[in-house]
Amino acid sequence: MNSNPHHRSSPSQRKLEKMAAASGSGGAAKPSRKKKFSELGIDEWLIKQCDSLGIKSPTFVQENCIPPILKGRDCIGCAKTGSGKTAAFALPILQKLSEDPYGIYCLVLTPTRELAFQIADQFRVLGKPIGVRDAVITGGMGMIDQGLELSKKPHIVIATPGRIADHLRSCDTFTLKKIKFLVIDEADRLLQDNYGEDLQEILAAVSPKRQTLLFSATITDTLQQLRTVAMQEPFYYEAPAEVATVETLTQHYVLMPPYVKDGYLVHIVQKLQEEHEGYSVIVFTNTCKNCELVAMMLTKLKFSCVAIHSKMSQRARLASLAKFKSNVVKVLIATDVASRGLDIPMVQLVLNLDIPESPKTYIHRVGRTARAGRGGMAITFVTQFDIRLVHAIEERINTKLTEYKVSDKEVTRILSEVNVTKRACEVGLDEQDFDEKKEIYKRKELILEGKDPDRYEEEQRRAKKKRRKMVKAKIKARRSKSAAIAKKE
Repeated sequence: MNSNPHHRSSPSQRKLEKMAAASGSGGAAKPSRKKKFSELGIDEWLIKQCDSLGIKSPTFVQENCIPPILKGRDCIGCAKTGSGKTAAFALPILQKLSEDPYGIYCLVLTPTRELAFQIADQFRVLGKPIGVRDAVITGGMGMIDQGLELSKKPHIVIATPGRIADHLRSCDTFTLKKIKFLVIDEADRLLQDNYGEDLQEILAAVSPKRQTLLFSATITDTLQQLRTVAMQEPFYYEAPAEVATVETLTQHYVLMPPYVKDGYLVHIVQKLQEEHEGYSVIVFTNTCKNCELVAMMLTKLKFSCVAIHSKMSQRARLASLAKFKSNVVKVLIATDVASRGLDIPMVQLVLNLDIPESPKTYIHRVGRTARAGRGGMAITFVTQFDIRLVHAIEERINTKLTEYKVSDKEVTRILSEVNVTKRACEVGLDEQDFDEKKEIYKRKELILEGKDPDRYEEEQRRAKKKRRKMVKAKIKARRSKSAAIAKKE
């Protein structure tokens, strides 16, 4: 794990370049001189609004994607986190809306509730001069209230796929047949995760004459799927980069045994906050329970922190996020619900307490810092069981993580106190029946979505059983094939 970066383009990047060349689109465009918004065809009222928000000139993804979108082309955009992808689709949509305003004009699909609210904020602020009306349709909120909002025909609907699909199935107070734009943000995740049935429902409900815009920071390995979603030959843009993360981000690892992780976490956060007053930190964990546990532990150790994970109510999640964004608390403990798209400019450190299983998830996590040209640091905790994952991450991001030096002596000094505190928190969490509450919350969510929890669980069990049978059949077929080959030899 040295600091020398590789200089190879990945197979997916090469594939994108070939496809881009074939379709006469942007591909991995080379940076040119900085253009002005007026040169991209953006109207004066939008330029003034951008200027009032401190957005003086377009980023490269905006510079390359806005003109073809204004010309009516479908667009697939791939650029690093924090590069201004939301404005790349919001600005041309708002301009087109101002020319021919009606509702529902645009549907934006996004994988997480928090990202949906953030995108809505950006549309609201940029579209203020024309009085743009929006509706956020996500889980965790009342179906009836949302149905009423949709019946009022807002200009922009920002939704998670599951919830908007539920509305399409259960009510006829609105239609998506006249929408001009369908935007899929974090497109790779929506196409790869378990959104297939909901997406099919949505795609069947929207206008076939729509413009389709797909954006993400990690899009190249789902290109063929993305092409099937677009209604016409799309314009491709991939930000030119040898390294998949931004240049202003320094990336480190700390190698340790698994049982001292918490001691290292407390020491590093404490040390950096003492050295840099006001340091904001996001700590990522892989499970909701561990997220809650770490937040409880750090709170008991007098750190100012909040948690955000999928088993919290929507109100609690938004409250945690608001406290962190406004610097009321300096440490956010999160699962991957906070890894995509969230724009919190002043985050100086991302700490991976649990290393992510997917390199793509790593890219999105560390993208929460070093945004919009600012500096930032990412530290990943690595145990002896995680070496393979580190190599996979390094290969994907095309650079090497460097070692972050930690005083083992200092960690040993506080380890006993940290372990005792964590054990007390584990007991407290068990007394709160966290796992039972998780199940209750899950059932409540299903009821709010209009589903029968018992029937849903039965369907999940059947699907799991079916997948298990398929895996067994594949293994059996592979063994039979190997045995036949061995017999021939």
